[in-house]
Parts: sequence; C-alpha cells; structure tokens
Amino acid sequence: MRRSLLGAALAVVVLAAPASAGTLPRAGVFVPGRSLGGVRLGERPTAVRRALGAFYGVCRGCARRTWYFTYRPFDDRGLAVEFSGGGVSAVYTLWQPAGWHDAYGLKLGAPEGAVRLRGGPLLRPIACPVYTALVADIGHARTAYYGYDGRLWGFGLFRRGAQPCR
Repeated sequence: MRRSLLGAALAVVVLAAPASAGTLPRAGVFVPGRSLGGVRLGERPTAVRRALGAFYGVCRGCARRTWYFTYRPFDDRGLAVEFSGGGVSAVYTLWQPAGWHDAYGLKLGAPEGAVRLRGGPLLRPIACPVYTALVADIGHARTAYYGYDGRLWGFGLFRRGAQPCR
C-alpha cells in the first residue's frame, strides 16, 4: 500500500512537469527579421517560458516588462526579452554570449566589417551611447547587429522602427 501511494505521488509529479521545458540555447541563432534564440516578436509570455524555461530574472527599473535569461544566476551573458501589449516587443542578447551566430554563420566576436559586407546598404548605423547598432527594417521587424570596439557584440530584434539602443 505504501509503495503504491509513493508510486502514485511520483506519477503525479512527473505528469505535472512541463512536457518540454525549454532552456536558453548554448549557441543561439539569430534569424534576421524573424527570431532570436528561438523567440519571435509577438509571442506570449507562456510561449517564451516554453522555449527558454522558467529560469529568468525580472528587470525592476525597465520601462517595459523585461525578462533576463542567463546561464547562471547573476551571469551577465544571455538573452533579454521585453513585453508590451501582452507579447514580445523586443529580444536581444546580453553582453556577448559565446557560440551565438546568425542564420548565415556570422558569429558574435566577428569583425564589424563582416556585418557591413553581409548586410550592405540594407544596414544603417544608429549611434547608441557606448556602441553602434547596424539596423535594417525587414517586414514588421527591425533587425539589429550591435558593434563594439570593431567587433560584432550582439543581436537584436525589435518591432519595425523601434529604437535599438538599450
């Protein structure tokens, strides 16, 4: 009797666990105009949790509800997801997470010139306080490649026309 109760309790715990709890990818992919780290603009918070998991911090001083997904508590590398109107309004890398790349194989840390060669005239620079954002509006999205000290530092995806400086 005791074993069957324990077995039933374990079965309930296993069945109550999410079927596919997501995690922050070790080598996230940026698809310009479409997604970053598997997150798309407009997705609901539940879809983001399903894709990236429930391990995130909440920004207390941000203008919009913002979740920070990192690899360890208080780590500064990872992914930020902003919400407005009930869905994702922006998603961008935090610092320079190792192994992240765009859909064409351009890795974070590459020379900034490689971004300009690939994007050509579609990319226009926006000066942010410490870094530069090379942006292009594609469909309903604004794609951003962040440069710092001559290197590709991060990726961002925003609603079309949004300010990429964060």
